[in-house]
Amino acid sequence: MPYPDMQNTRKRYDPGIPESRDPGWIQIQTFVRAGVRYQGKITSWKDDQGFGFITRNDGGKPAFVHISAFSNRKRRPVGSELVTYELKTDPKGREQAHSVAFVGERSAAASASGHSNIAVILSAVFLSLLAGATLAGKLPLVVPGLYVLASAVAFVAYAIDKSAARDGRWRIQESTLHLFALAGGWPGAAVAQRLLRHKSSKPSFQAAFVATAILNCGALAWLLSSHGARLLRILPAAI
Repeated sequence: MPYPDMQNTRKRYDPGIPESRDPGWIQIQTFVRAGVRYQGKITSWKDDQGFGFITRNDGGKPAFVHISAFSNRKRRPVGSELVTYELKTDPKGREQAHSVAFVGERSAAASASGHSNIAVILSAVFLSLLAGATLAGKLPLVVPGLYVLASAVAFVAYAIDKSAARDGRWRIQESTLHLFALAGGWPGAAVAQRLLRHKSSKPSFQAAFVATAILNCGALAWLLSSHGARLLRILPAAI
């Protein structure tokens, strides 16, 4: 789809100067596209680096998009989402998307918020049961202490990763976040996802996160069995 007055605008400048190197052409090109919204699909996304590319529904060359260009900073793309956006051109004449918004964002955000609330409630129930088992003498005090410590570490890790994503700095690997959850920090991770709005809308991450929580709870159940009781008797002395 040609842009309005694009050909007429081009005639105002020396045809011998490449468009990508003519500052006047770039300014007019950016001005012409301002306020025009397009719809497309995120065809490529590198979450660890915070950028990707959007392809318009009517085709054309994919436009670069950075995480800072999204209107809703509380939701991160995962790829293949439909979005609306405006286009601008950088000094080298390359198209960049800005003012990016997800199509149907309200319903998606509400769904992610609902899942996060459930995770926080389950974390609170789990910690309550953990405290009860400790008071009943079935668990040594060191076990809930380790959960609290691991949860604090996981929460801080999520906060650091959230800040890095917002500022475009080096990110914490998802496998590291899952390792913190597996080590007993999943309650703190669940709270971080809810309070920080981080990693709560990425299906693949959530699936792995749930798996780590289940594995951790399974390990705790084993510790409460007769076989695990032997390890619990020597654990406080070892620490």
